[in-house]
Amino acid sequence: RAASSRKSWWFPNFFHLRMKEATVFSNIFWETRVDVKESVRGQDIFIIQTIPRDVNTAIMELLVMAYALKTNCAKNIIGVIPYFPYSKQCKMRKRGSIVCKLLASMLAKAGLTHIITMDLHQKEIQGFFSFPVDNLRASPFLLQYIQEEIPDYRNAIIVAKSPSAAKRAQSYAERLRLGLAVMHGEAQCSESDMADGRHSPPPMSSGRTTSGHPGLELPLMMAKEKPPITVVGDVGGRIAIIVDDIIDDVEDFVAAAEILKERGAYKIYIMATHGLLSAEAPRLIEESAIDEVVVTNTVPHEVQKLQCPKIKTVDVSMILAEAIRRIHNGESMAYLFRNITVDD
Repeated sequence: RAASSRKSWWFPNFFHLRMKEATVFSNIFWETRVDVKESVRGQDIFIIQTIPRDVNTAIMELLVMAYALKTNCAKNIIGVIPYFPYSKQCKMRKRGSIVCKLLASMLAKAGLTHIITMDLHQKEIQGFFSFPVDNLRASPFLLQYIQEEIPDYRNAIIVAKSPSAAKRAQSYAERLRLGLAVMHGEAQCSESDMADGRHSPPPMSSGRTTSGHPGLELPLMMAKEKPPITVVGDVGGRIAIIVDDIIDDVEDFVAAAEILKERGAYKIYIMATHGLLSAEAPRLIEESAIDEVVVTNTVPHEVQKLQCPKIKTVDVSMILAEAIRRIHNGESMAYLFRNITVDD
């Protein structure tokens, strides 16, 4: 199929800086093949790849295209990936793996020399790459939305729905000169607390007996007990603005909104950079106490907006286009990070 059949260009009013054209074909077995139509030798190539619902296909298309350009002697291959996939899998969990590190290695092996992305799930992900990564921030656009689109935002309070999101929420609160509230506790046991079998003894071989050395005895850790959700901070009679980087499964946000309503918040907004909004997220948002969900257009979500009018979009194409222009012209990127701190 032609490249146009895949939704790769997402940003509205975004100038398309395509140095050369390529065509992506897929055969009946869904193998991706790239045919570069003209010479790219010594050229700077920008591959703009937003991540649709079929994440793995989009990644494979990006890898094959980058490798084809590398094979054809392109000078620089810059990937513009507004939402970096698998970024949630950036830590070792139980017997899993750090898939984000694997993807970074694959992109480097395929030939990418630079990446432009936005609001990585963890800032430390940049250390997975062997080439430069420009991690742009969406917070200036979201802060502008709060100031211009939320009436009486001076009566608002910034809320972190978990202690791990407190730094981001504190940054928003300091920028807007507003108060800060932190939610603590869980409505149910999280995945990290599920038993993974590490406490089980190793299997005994048929020739081994239980007599002999008893083995090393480690101190027994007490199991964690998650308290009910509590709110540290006064939200009564205020507008509650929950900030996060990704909104995907919305059950936690819906539960947080219910608690904030019970504590007296009269309006509840959710601000996030990446609106993945998987599965039943639009329906749950529509039926919840949440008044508005504001996300950027790093991920296509037009279908979700049709299902839920509460979802609003902030356009961040301007900063991505400016980043492309500056990299192509060899200009400094410092202007795009002015007054930006690590916590933003």
